[in-house]
Amino acid sequence: MDKIDEFEVRHERNKTSGRYVIDLGPKGIAKMTYSRLNVCKIAIDHTHVPKGFRNRDLAMKLLEFAIRQARRNHDKIVPVCSYVQEQFSRHEEWSDVLADRKNCPYANSA
Repeated sequence: MDKIDEFEVRHERNKTSGRYVIDLGPKGIAKMTYSRLNVCKIAIDHTHVPKGFRNRDLAMKLLEFAIRQARRNHDKIVPVCSYVQEQFSRHEEWSDVLADRKNCPYANSA
């Protein structure tokens, strides 16, 4: 069984969207996708970990990477994905990167 620390997160992006990816070899990828809402706000809209890799904290590894990137880039995150919404509700220490959901068209999505 592979250790979580052996997996590296890669950030792929363009002007309007991006994703955080963990390459799992021939078994696929774990990914977290987002849309860029403006120059300082992203909406994380989807998280997927292949069935054989679930319950191994890969989704959390992707989210923690996204949190670090948001802090580094002075971005705020709108959690649209249900997994990300749940994790933000459990981690008050991430409130500095949580976007104000007021007046956000994605606030009630998911």
